[in-house]
Amino acid sequence: MTSALPYYLGCPSWSEAAWRATLYPADTRPNDFLTRYTEMFNAVEGNTTFYAWPSEQTVARWALSMPAHFRFCAKLPRDVSHSDDLRLQLDASAAFRQLLAPLGGRVAPYWLQLPASFGPWRLGELEAFIEHWGDTPLAIEVRHDAFFAKEEAERRLNRLLHERGIERICLDSRALFSCASQEPAVLHAQAKKPRLPTRPTAFSQSPQLRFIGHPEVLANDPFMTPWLDKVAGWIEQGLRPYVFLHTSDNRLAPELARRFHLRLCERLPGLPELPPLPAEPELEQLGLL
Repeated sequence: MTSALPYYLGCPSWSEAAWRATLYPADTRPNDFLTRYTEMFNAVEGNTTFYAWPSEQTVARWALSMPAHFRFCAKLPRDVSHSDDLRLQLDASAAFRQLLAPLGGRVAPYWLQLPASFGPWRLGELEAFIEHWGDTPLAIEVRHDAFFAKEEAERRLNRLLHERGIERICLDSRALFSCASQEPAVLHAQAKKPRLPTRPTAFSQSPQLRFIGHPEVLANDPFMTPWLDKVAGWIEQGLRPYVFLHTSDNRLAPELARRFHLRLCERLPGLPELPPLPAEPELEQLGLL
């Protein structure tokens, strides 16, 4: 049961048709993807809300499909996070939270993913946004080079977040950029994803990791190993980290997530196993299962 996991594990989304016959039974309908996903993982990135505000009807459907233990890290819409001034988006951010209110504690934390153009000179905006935000769990991802330079700008950012218990999301794309493939999906991901140093912080009870993997699942092992030690240590400290696994086109993201958990079980032998994958229909028909 994923509800028994001492950490949150998942993928960037639940709505991948390519997961039929691997993560989902082959005959799964798109409207049932979320329900099936929550049977396999206990968290998901909220990429869908970054690109478009969901309707009230959609949120109501999500509320019926997400169990109480599930966590949906809803990204604030890009018209909020990528605006010219965060201080002008306070009403919009409040409206977004009100829209997702039917999900209750399942939205925790919200994610504010800031663009690479958001530099140190805008930290005053971010501070004002945070002060208005209140006590609702929030995690923030930054992409400007200055926030990774180990100088005053990064120290100011870290103080701001740490003092308020707001998590700094860590994105690790090293495995993706180690790949020399010319596959279009890989080239697209390498062009789109940031290539920045890792910052494994724990400013709250729930450290946040986004691991952007190599398209060959086993090729991720060397890059994954230090994170297994870090995540195991966080769990042993009583923290409850979030770990999200990506691949270039996310077709193999569930397999990568399951491998992460399998290897984490070697560090923490008492962890419960993940639910088994659905049986392949053709194997059943052949009498091989």
